[in-house]
Amino acid sequence: MLKHVKGIFKNRPNRFIAEVEIEGVLEEVHVPNTGRCKELLVPNAIVYLIPSNNPKRKTKFTLHFVENRGRLVSIYSQEANDIVFKAILNNDIKNLLGYSLIKREKQIDDSRIDIYLANDNEECFLEVKGVTLVKGDVAMFPDAPTTRGVKHLKELIKLKKEGFKAVVFFLIQHPIAKSFKPNWENDPEFSKVLNEAYNDGVEILVYKCDNSLEEIKLIPKSMEFDLKN
Repeated sequence: MLKHVKGIFKNRPNRFIAEVEIEGVLEEVHVPNTGRCKELLVPNAIVYLIPSNNPKRKTKFTLHFVENRGRLVSIYSQEANDIVFKAILNNDIKNLLGYSLIKREKQIDDSRIDIYLANDNEECFLEVKGVTLVKGDVAMFPDAPTTRGVKHLKELIKLKKEGFKAVVFFLIQHPIAKSFKPNWENDPEFSKVLNEAYNDGVEILVYKCDNSLEEIKLIPKSMEFDLKN
């Protein structure tokens, strides 16, 4: 179990650093999310940090959770991959059952797909996107334009056309969300290519997390999505 340190968010001078007040002292902490997170990281928001045990690291803490609308939201981007991978291993995702080989990362051309699954009949390539932006009760991705995300979608389209199963998996890390849609306003290109991917047979899966300081777990029930603008 991770030991968290409570703090008060004050400022984010750049993508990788936040200024957080901890027991009256202003500390620079690492932000493990390159998205804007501007709806979450607002002045005086309560945050929870993970202490670092690396004495050579420049920052003593990593920002893990932020309180938003009474719920904990994980902004640790890399954690989304871990959660989905473990959920597949635990057979919690009904659309991804029956694979004898489940591994992290698969190199395809000049890209690395997050999760690779295979059995005697099929190979499946799965890309995970962690979602923290929620407007009302609708989760949206991305919260900032992502050329990398567009590249991943085009890679999945290519793999699908070559006969493989291809999946883009949106993991909603804000428990208040009830549905999902692409963020046409912030990134029309990603949203357009996501529609193209879906029309070309790339599967879209949307699940969300239940978060606490003790545990983050995937809720084993798929969620609705709407791709229209």
